[in-house]
Amino acid sequence: MQEAVPPGFESLATSRAYFTQESMLAVETRRRKLFIGLPRESSLQENRLGLTPEAVKHLINEGHEIVLESGAGEPSKYSDHEFSEAGATIAYSQKEVYEADIILKVAPPTTDEINLMRAGQTLISALQFGSLTGDYIASLTRKKINAIAFELIKDPSGARPVVRAMSEIAGSTVMLIAAEYLARSNEGKGIILGGITGVPPSQVVILGAGTVAEYAARAATGLGAEVKVFDNHIYKLRRLKQNLGTQLYTSTLDTYVLNQQIRRADVVIGALNVEEGRIPFMVPESVVATMAPGSVIIDVSIDQGGCFETSEMTSHSKPVFRKYDVVHYCVPNVASRVPRTATGALSNIFTPILQEISQHGGVNEVLFANEHFRAGVYIYKGSLTNAAIAKKFNMRYKELGLMIAVRN
Repeated sequence: MQEAVPPGFESLATSRAYFTQESMLAVETRRRKLFIGLPRESSLQENRLGLTPEAVKHLINEGHEIVLESGAGEPSKYSDHEFSEAGATIAYSQKEVYEADIILKVAPPTTDEINLMRAGQTLISALQFGSLTGDYIASLTRKKINAIAFELIKDPSGARPVVRAMSEIAGSTVMLIAAEYLARSNEGKGIILGGITGVPPSQVVILGAGTVAEYAARAATGLGAEVKVFDNHIYKLRRLKQNLGTQLYTSTLDTYVLNQQIRRADVVIGALNVEEGRIPFMVPESVVATMAPGSVIIDVSIDQGGCFETSEMTSHSKPVFRKYDVVHYCVPNVASRVPRTATGALSNIFTPILQEISQHGGVNEVLFANEHFRAGVYIYKGSLTNAAIAKKFNMRYKELGLMIAVRN
């Protein structure tokens, strides 16, 4: 005979509130307060910041502590007052900022900044593989820190969100740059980027079919330019045509066809990615010499070696030079030209990452739980864990997965 259940007991026993509270208690027990430092960028090329004042306020409201070096937000047009109002501590020395447990910056730290670090800290910054040196890696390993390259961090889909965001910005920005240098006021060809009724459209050639190319082609076709995209990966070209939804001219990197199109082009964008340690194609100097005077070359791949034999790295303060009377724009950090937009994009990516670190109980714990975040780690507790870096500089490295498994 079934025993009688006391009135209300069944609903009380099965109430979800009790399970929810138990789950919340476990999360709260695991959650860790973070101490985050935002240094002022010392590189002349770098104007971006990792977090906006709005993101800082959100993180501080969740119980975290953030210290910002005075003036760090100025290049992005954010004042110390805005960060102070958001709850951040304003520091007037680098040393004070580098006392934080997590250092979030954009450019890789300088030698002086590395000297301010201590064992056990976590550095989240760019790696910039193209300009990487063995001495830099050795300096970080000696400090016995955790170093995470944000351009290597992946999301659950396998994509790299920081690379994607900065490429979107770069692709949209390069066409504005091209329009600026085609104008007569900058000693350009004196033509509009695009086209109007009764006048032939300007000719744009893009090397590469990745994210930069997609956004550059979208901007150029929107203005009415005639765009031709070259890449050796058919699947990229097919995806580009599908995404743009237009009758876009695409071709593999056929030397004869490409050289003919470059000679006729008003603007040529170099946006090829490194493959097997090098740019897969480089436009020879002899072809650049045949371009019309006042034409514009923008080499977005300059930080990886460049797509043109005539390319030389330039800066935001002196962005262009002329060779064969062709304007060359070879600034390695195009997204930093619009730092407020770029800071907002970075902040949207880093805020959830910092929240996830807190929710898992710290950096070590999130590395164990999240394989996508592990993809960005190149130094763990002072040991090099990136095989590509080890191969480049003939260094020893350890498998991060094994190190974490042993620890746990």
